[in-house]
Amino acid sequence: MQHLPMTIDPLHASEDRLRRRARQYIENRQLVAAQATLETLLERVPHDAVARMQLSDVLLERGQLRASTRELLAVMSGLPDDAALLTELARRLCIRGETIAARACLEHPSIAHESSASLLAVQAHLRWMLNEIPAALVLLERAMAAGVDTPDEHYLHAMLLQFSGQLEAAGAVLETCLRRWPTFSGAAMARARLRRQTAGSNHIDFLRAQLGRIPVDSHVAADNLVRAEFEHALFKELDDLGQYAEAWSALERSNAIMHALNPYDAAGEAAVTDAIIRLPLAGPAVSTQLPEFGGPIPVFIVGMPRSGSTLLDRMLSNHSEVVSAGEINELLRQLQWLADVPDGGVQRRVELINRSRDIDFKELGARYLRQTQWRAQGRGYYINKLPTNFPFVDIIHRALPHAPILHMVREPMDVCFSNLKAMFGNTSAYSYDLASLAHYHGQYVRLMRHWHATLPGAVLDVSYAALVQQPERVMREVLAYCRLDLEEDCLHPERNTAPVATPSSAQVREAIHSRGLGEWQHYAAQLEALRLALA
Repeated sequence: MQHLPMTIDPLHASEDRLRRRARQYIENRQLVAAQATLETLLERVPHDAVARMQLSDVLLERGQLRASTRELLAVMSGLPDDAALLTELARRLCIRGETIAARACLEHPSIAHESSASLLAVQAHLRWMLNEIPAALVLLERAMAAGVDTPDEHYLHAMLLQFSGQLEAAGAVLETCLRRWPTFSGAAMARARLRRQTAGSNHIDFLRAQLGRIPVDSHVAADNLVRAEFEHALFKELDDLGQYAEAWSALERSNAIMHALNPYDAAGEAAVTDAIIRLPLAGPAVSTQLPEFGGPIPVFIVGMPRSGSTLLDRMLSNHSEVVSAGEINELLRQLQWLADVPDGGVQRRVELINRSRDIDFKELGARYLRQTQWRAQGRGYYINKLPTNFPFVDIIHRALPHAPILHMVREPMDVCFSNLKAMFGNTSAYSYDLASLAHYHGQYVRLMRHWHATLPGAVLDVSYAALVQQPERVMREVLAYCRLDLEEDCLHPERNTAPVATPSSAQVREAIHSRGLGEWQHYAAQLEALRLALA
């Protein structure tokens, strides 16, 4: 029998070759060639969503944030009926600060009917990235019912339950985690934080037993992180029991590991502060560029991390006209887009600050509002409680002149000790070493003094000590600054049932208390070098 020759479509063959070539260039880190190849491919097949997402990734790696974002938004013009692809697109959009487009992907009909356990889990993580905790919890529980069964997903389940106020359920999930995976250090740390440990109910023997199984001074970073997290859990439980000498030793061991894993760049931080202070401030010429202001009003809470920003957020958002959007990074993302500078180290941060001299502040304000006002949920005000927005006070003031900026102020030793014992993971490198902590606090103080001197009245200082000791007086002042009247619920954060994503989420559901004042004094001798550095 004679076989007819197979015909090959030369156009499709050429497209396949371009795809293979682009993948090869990407694997070999030949980004310029990869970009050129993908652009040629997209001239032929402009609706190839995968190729456009690959091009977006290449452009981002080359430092072209705006062009990278533009490629992703081009995919939005004809969303594919493919849940896996939509999920990947949503992830990239989240990273680039395109929150509205990311949510449109996640609400696409093909995703709404998705039953794949792994995709449901990824979507839960994306909702968590967007600070949509109830939606994340629903998706994760669907994923687990469909068969997802990993330590990380169980841990996220516990965290989402804790953030939702379901502390007993969160504790049960963490206990199960640690029975099945006893060396899961993140779960051990979360369990220690969930409640105050007592002499009759603690996990100190378990923690010491696990530490005995973990290599000391391993050459593997992951091993060292696990050890640091177990040491930190041990510190927390010993501290609860008042065994301060042993607790300090555990904290010191934990922080020494974390400091080695995440060295602090003091010169870089000082360079960033210097660059900010050198920026020209808002003046009369800028006022013509201010955005037209309509809709819900954003409120910013800034300051050092662990300064009491969550307590202020919980009190303020218990007002009938206010909702908390949580710690959202939208301001930085929109600033990066306008300056066309992606995330990066100190050099990129300085570049971002220098380029911000020439941005259109009207557009920055409009972009921020467009990407965030959905978070107001029908209320008149919505809070962004990301403390580390404090370097951007002038930028907030220019772009969003009607937005109240509240600066949480806490006594230096209290706030520094709270950072020292916070365990932020592989971020906040300043927090694992006394000298680094004093230096970072010094940069924060420099900036806040600069804002008060150059922008009088742009920021309202809110004393943490006064807030917990005289809550009604302080809240009247805060609410008047925001042009609101006092409501009784603002004095009762324990009545606030909204989700809250913070390491202190279990504690902030309590009534106002002053236990956080002077906690550092249990370790006064060990912290003397810090006290002298701050002084």
